[in-house]
Amino acid sequence: MGGLCLITGASSGIGAAVARMAAARGYDVAIIYHSNRAGAEAVAADVRAAGQTALLCPGDVATPEGVAAIFAQIDSHGAPLTALVNNAGVVDLPARVTEMTHARLRRMFDINVIGAILVAKEAVLRMQDRGGAIVNISSAAARLGSGGQYVDYAASKAAIDIFTKGLSDEVAASGIRVNAIRPGLIDTEIHAKGGLPDRAQKLAHMVPMKRTGTAEEVAEAVLWLMSDAAAYVTGAVLDVSGGR
Repeated sequence: MGGLCLITGASSGIGAAVARMAAARGYDVAIIYHSNRAGAEAVAADVRAAGQTALLCPGDVATPEGVAAIFAQIDSHGAPLTALVNNAGVVDLPARVTEMTHARLRRMFDINVIGAILVAKEAVLRMQDRGGAIVNISSAAARLGSGGQYVDYAASKAAIDIFTKGLSDEVAASGIRVNAIRPGLIDTEIHAKGGLPDRAQKLAHMVPMKRTGTAEEVAEAVLWLMSDAAAYVTGAVLDVSGGR
């Protein structure tokens, strides 16, 4: 497809892998990040080394003002937005539901759900006259529930699954395809951010394939859903979880 691909949470992990792969396949990339400027700049350097334009966009998807600021930067760039990868998300320290606070839940849903919906809204407004592709990053936790660890995170990702289906139905006639990826145990920094840096490796034995996945393996699935090879695929949720 080519054009401009906007990726939230693109300074590390899956988002960074998608950004690098998108550039290698002919996309210019808008790299959205919250606080990790060094990571975002490293990704931007790789995008430019691939011969594509990199647009660095600091912004907080958890607030309407932050989302507006992101799209103001996109609009000033002038290139048509053809793809969105809704990747920004957070986990928290493991906790039972009886231990969760309103503040924890508010942060989780502001970023993982409300932020993703508001970003998708703005993308649709810019794609509806020419079509495009949206890929939401969900999680296998949406199926597994994550009891005793991250029930709130799992619930936020389940919301993304059904949002994907509903939005896909709304915008299909405008030529916009909306799909989601459910990664499983992927070896990225998100586990350390949740206080369990070795979590993926310790749980790898539960995966039928007996290993963790890589950010690049998730990125391959994202790029396929963005591409014309998936032209008749919308409203789908694809597991990239090693069979778990």
